[in-house]
Amino acid sequence: MSERTSPSVSMAGRTAVPLDDIDRQILSRLLEDGRISVRALAEQVHISRANAYTRIGRLVAEDVIAGFTAQLNPQRAGLGTSAYVTMSIEQNAWRDISRALRAIPFVEHVALVTGDFDALMLVRAPDNLTLRQVVLESVHAVPGVRSTRTWLVFDEVRGRGATWTD
Repeated sequence: MSERTSPSVSMAGRTAVPLDDIDRQILSRLLEDGRISVRALAEQVHISRANAYTRIGRLVAEDVIAGFTAQLNPQRAGLGTSAYVTMSIEQNAWRDISRALRAIPFVEHVALVTGDFDALMLVRAPDNLTLRQVVLESVHAVPGVRSTRTWLVFDEVRGRGATWTD
C-alpha cells in the first residue's frame, strides 16, 4: 500500500496521522535502532536520503515521533529493583497526583487505567529499601493517593514497541 491511509480518530479524540508503507517501515527501523543513520535508513526502505529526511521531519512535526531516547539497562545502571505499583486515588485529583508522582525520583512511568485500581506506576530503584521509601514515604505522602499495592518484578522481557503491519 503506497497511498496514505485515511485518518482515524483515537480514543483521546485526536485524529491519527495517516501513514503509508514507507512511513511504517521508517518507524519500524527507528524502533529497532534509534541511532541508525539517515543514509542507512533510506537504503533499507529504498528511498532517497532527501525523502528520508523529509519523512522523518514530517513524522516529528506531526508528533508521530515524540522524541529520540536511549534505552537504559536498569541493572547495569544500578537500578536492580523494579516494581509496578497500583494505586487507588481520588478521581478529581488525577492531574495533581500525576504531576507529583512524576517528580518523585525512581518513578519511570505513570498511567491512569481502568479496572480494580485507578493508576499504575513503574518504579525502578537501586534496592528494596529505596523502593520501600519511594512507595511508603513519597507516594503515600501525595495528597489524593488512597492506597497502593506493590508488585515486585522478578524478570522482564522487553518487546521492541509497535509493529507496523497491514
